[in-house]
Amino acid sequence: MRYAMVIDTLKCVGCSDCVVACQTENNVPMGYCRDWVTETVNGAYPTIDLELKSERCNHCDNAPCVRCCPTGASHIVEGGIVMVTEDECIGCGACIESCPYDARYQHPDGYVDKCTFCHHRLEKGKQPACVEVCPTKCMYFGDLDDPTSEISELLKTRKHKVLAPEAGTSPNVYYLIK
Repeated sequence: MRYAMVIDTLKCVGCSDCVVACQTENNVPMGYCRDWVTETVNGAYPTIDLELKSERCNHCDNAPCVRCCPTGASHIVEGGIVMVTEDECIGCGACIESCPYDARYQHPDGYVDKCTFCHHRLEKGKQPACVEVCPTKCMYFGDLDDPTSEISELLKTRKHKVLAPEAGTSPNVYYLIK
């Protein structure tokens, strides 16, 4: 099993419901976030293209944050989810610096925090909070190793991309495009 997220950039309206759901579900302190919405404008008038997308930890197969963690606080659990064990984290920030997605932050309590794909919800058979609340249903989550899963089917039939492919991290967040 390898969990992955697929986000349809053609359906995302940039409402940030995913951000608020994550903050609420995971008790993220005010002023911090585990996910965020980006806006990219490409082209020149009169041919301009606007891309909105929800970003977060990419739960990489080749995660530099895990490799550089001096205590083992950053680690990968079943399903390929990259996690941080709070009481093992010394807050050195090496993982923050190594992440090509800027997906980690220093929690006010001294440890590093990030998206967990709502691991606690997955253990109960639920979807991540961001996926569940999305009003346009642009976010999909499932097992990438299952060729019949919805995300596998989407990736077979739609053009897609990952962020920073040149980093060699093998990310597990995909963006459907045109």
